[in-house]
Formats: sequence, structure tokens, C-alpha cells
Amino acid sequence: MHIEDGILSPAAWVPMYAISAAFVVPGVREIKRRADENLYYKPFLAMVGVGVFIISCMHLPVPVTGSCSHPTGTSLAAILVGPFATAVISAIVLFFQAIFLGHGGITTIGANTLSMGIAGGLSGYVCWKLFRKFNSPLWLAAGVAGFVGDIVTYLASALELAISLHGNVPLVKQWMIFFMGYGPTQLPLAVAEAVFTAVILQAMVSRRPDLLPGILFKKASKKEAANG
Repeated sequence: MHIEDGILSPAAWVPMYAISAAFVVPGVREIKRRADENLYYKPFLAMVGVGVFIISCMHLPVPVTGSCSHPTGTSLAAILVGPFATAVISAIVLFFQAIFLGHGGITTIGANTLSMGIAGGLSGYVCWKLFRKFNSPLWLAAGVAGFVGDIVTYLASALELAISLHGNVPLVKQWMIFFMGYGPTQLPLAVAEAVFTAVILQAMVSRRPDLLPGILFKKASKKEAANG
């Protein structure tokens, strides 16, 4: 997902910065509001940010795309702190990864935030909410969210590459070519992300439900937390 500098044209990465900003700016406002309401929110947000940083550092180069493949952690983050706050976390994580680890680039932070923090995080969050609405078990809702968020991240990243680089090739065809470049490494990683998203969330609900007030459950939360 970490698209490097020089891969996308300015005509592609500039609008992607603008689209990402449309999520990051309200995310900053939401963080400020929630931090004012709850003193524990900032430390919890920082913990989630560290988790996203570590998870998304598992760096597997994908020569076909000029990018890399790895789990993201943004579906879990979106469930815990919300999709807009996750966009902010992702932008910060990607900045530090580009500066200190050489993962991704500065010009492509907007594009990488859009794919990992927004498309991935939001799609995972929507799956989580949808499955929970229909009383799906927590582990299943979290696992589907982790898997879908991971795959959508790379669908979005492949689309960003196709928009900038498709040339005379039809956009959809080039999009699928780039996504197939990710496939061999990303599908097993998506399964792994589904598992650890389910395991981590289940563990948090079982052992520290106090860290999740009003976020995970609307009904019957006490019974589920007690039963694990």
C-alpha cells in the first residue's frame, strides 16, 4: 500500500490529498471534542495509533506495482475510535513511516491515507456495524471487517495506480492488473488480519470493556463481555 514518491503523477496525488483532507479535518475536530469529554481518550487514541504503526510496518515489496503489501490495522482502529479519527491516525502514521522508515513517500501521503486510512478503515467499519446490527457474533463481525478493510485498501491502492499510470490501457483493466500484482501476498495477509482483528477485539471486550464505552455495543454488551 505504501506507494512511493515518483510513482503517481501530480495530477493524481494532488486531488488525493484534497480528498484525504476532507476526512482528516473533521477527524481532528472529532478527536478534540472527544478528548475534551473524556481524559482517557487521548491515551487510548495514542495506543491505537501505535498499533496501526506496528501492524502496517510489515513490509513486503510488490515489484509489479512499485508499492508494497502488508496488513493495515485500520479496520480495528475504526471500530475502536471511529473512521474519521482513523483517517487522522493513518496520515500521522504514514508521515512517520515515510520519514523514518522509507515506507511510502511525502507526495503520496494523501493517496496512501485515502487507501489505507479512509477506504480500508471505513469499509471495515461499515462491515462491522452491518454485521452487528444483525446480531452477528463479535468475532465474526470483527473478522469480516478486518478482511474486507484489508482487501479494500489494496483495491483502492491499485485504483490510484491505475488512474495515474493506465495510459492507453482501459482503466478497469489496468486496475485489475495492479490488484492482481498484490493478490499473491495480500490474500493470506487479509486472512491473517481477519484473525487478529477478531482476537484482539474479543480480548479487549472480555478483559477491558471499560476501554470501549459506547463504541462497541448498544445492546446486551454486558452479557457478551462476561461470556467472552
